[in-house]
Amino acid sequence: MSPKKTVDTSGDVALVGMAIERAGDVLNFTLDNTEYGNEVTGEMFDAMLEVLRAEAARPSARVLRIRARGKVFCTGRERAGRDVEAIRREAARVMELKRVLRGSPLVSVAEVQGDAFGFGFGLAIVCDFVLVAENAALGFPEMRSGLPPAVIMAYLGEYTLPRFAFPMVLLGDPIAPERALQIGLVSQVVTAKRLAGEGDALVKRILDLDPEAARRCKEFFQTAQQNSFDQNCRLAVEALTVGSLTALSRKK
Repeated sequence: MSPKKTVDTSGDVALVGMAIERAGDVLNFTLDNTEYGNEVTGEMFDAMLEVLRAEAARPSARVLRIRARGKVFCTGRERAGRDVEAIRREAARVMELKRVLRGSPLVSVAEVQGDAFGFGFGLAIVCDFVLVAENAALGFPEMRSGLPPAVIMAYLGEYTLPRFAFPMVLLGDPIAPERALQIGLVSQVVTAKRLAGEGDALVKRILDLDPEAARRCKEFFQTAQQNSFDQNCRLAVEALTVGSLTALSRKK
């Protein structure tokens, strides 16, 4: 039976496998498919995409917090497709979620309380901040099933050097959070007991910033990663002009 989705008057969404909730300026995605290692199903993909697209069109939150219940964070995604077109649609949906999440005007925070493998680790990596419990295991084990992890390879090189990235995807060995921190894949490693508190503190720091300035900062940062230095120089002049005028108007 397909999971049922319900939406209450606050805009919260509840479906089998996850909850999407709003708390002031914070949007929460909580994975709760614990019986299946918090594997992300097609319905969960669709729900997250729907909300993220709505936020991109008209932001009503400022921070996206991705968390999970149970012992693991996320050990992969559902692979229900059994023919060419169905498999292609699933692959396209995975890439679209990563694209929309990374480009979202919300500042995203992943709180990885347990193991994150395959899609789960990739989901955390594309977030702006990645907090990981020190007891978690991380990795991309797809090649052990004879499946090159093309989705993560599409962007892994933007976060770490090829000498680190290629052995991870080719051999599939799990790595410790401290190693992931050393090679630039996560932001912070903490004890499991401190994870939620560190997440709370980080979210507060983000919310203390000017909302529009924070959105512009993320937008320019993401754009700059794709452009040449000369392009960024030209864009920086315009961005600095707009930002300065906005700051001056607030002082009046």
